[in-house]
Amino acid sequence: MVDMMQASPASRILFSGDTAMIVEFGDTVDRHVNALVLEFAHRVERAAIPGIEELVPTFRSLMVHYEPLLLEPADLMARLKEMIAGLEAADMAGLLEQSGRLWHMPTCYDEAVAPDLAEVAARTGMTASQVVDCHSAETYHVYMLGYLPGFPYMGNVPSRLVLPKLATPRLKVPVGGIAIAGEMTAIYPMESPGGWYLIGRTPVPIWDLRRDPPALIAPGDKVKFDPVSLDAFAAMAARAAEGSLTLAPEPFSSGAHP
Repeated sequence: MVDMMQASPASRILFSGDTAMIVEFGDTVDRHVNALVLEFAHRVERAAIPGIEELVPTFRSLMVHYEPLLLEPADLMARLKEMIAGLEAADMAGLLEQSGRLWHMPTCYDEAVAPDLAEVAARTGMTASQVVDCHSAETYHVYMLGYLPGFPYMGNVPSRLVLPKLATPRLKVPVGGIAIAGEMTAIYPMESPGGWYLIGRTPVPIWDLRRDPPALIAPGDKVKFDPVSLDAFAAMAARAAEGSLTLAPEPFSSGAHP
């Protein structure tokens, strides 16, 4: 569990063009800073300030898009500073104790859908089975969505699996590809180029324009990868293609899960 009793990182507000502000809470990628970002985003959203159009949380900052014809920049900055002061005075220890959503993501680690599994095993000094056990044993925190619509940056992978990106990115990564790079793991929501190591694949569509919102996973969620066989993956992929595969989250409490 991350120690939340430390003082919150110094925050600052920056302009990003004339229609957005960025509120930074630190310069590191860790759950403490990210918890501040996500809690601040929730507070700004609940404030329902007229003129704010979109909130975009990242690892360490929140981008606030606004309409300057409806909301004076000075007024917005004043409101944001008030909420930052309230956040910094809050019980920091409680931020990571909040309930949330836990997704059990069926994942096939068969080498037929995991083209980099053998290389990851070789580079980490483990067997393929040990890589699978190591990756699937963790419950991952969703820091942010980015790169592609609905692409979740999740961490932190066990230190034994920390590897740099591929020297040469792939031109095509399939939908549902599960990959690792650095301390992060992710799921590709659509076919795209990618430079992460592909070690598995899920049949669950995590980006679907027929849903509201289209992204299945949100910042602050938790994800657990549950291994399934290649046959089970194929059966679920067929259901996903016909639109009958659904996945529901479980309640999550950091006090109940490691």
